[in-house]
Amino acid sequence: MSGFVLDPRLAADTLPVAELAQCSLRLMDDDRFMWAVLVPRIPGATELHSLAPDLRRAIDDEVAMVAARLAQWPGTLKINTGALGNIVRQLHIHVVARHEGDAAWPGPVWGSGSRQPLSPVQQAERVDFLQFD
Repeated sequence: MSGFVLDPRLAADTLPVAELAQCSLRLMDDDRFMWAVLVPRIPGATELHSLAPDLRRAIDDEVAMVAARLAQWPGTLKINTGALGNIVRQLHIHVVARHEGDAAWPGPVWGSGSRQPLSPVQQAERVDFLQFD
């Protein structure tokens, strides 16, 4: 959409994956977790509940599609989904594949330890995994 600009903090912490119909799909640059972030391309959007119902449903469909893909990541037992926005106000939805023994299990990933950047090989593998035909 015209006027959409990705928050610089999201740009710094994530890698581009794909442009879906409503959202930019990005990969969190952290090898501890298989973690996708969907950013609706809606200038000024901060809250899901503030969006028109049709748009909200379309975004939810994209979140569900990404969650279903992440559920196929080896070892995944649970998918965590959240739109916190306390630090980065731009509307974005986290979708994280979780497994027992991951770096934050069983607690939340947010604020857990220090990010461990992905190697170039890990980046390519995960971005490829998250592609939709």
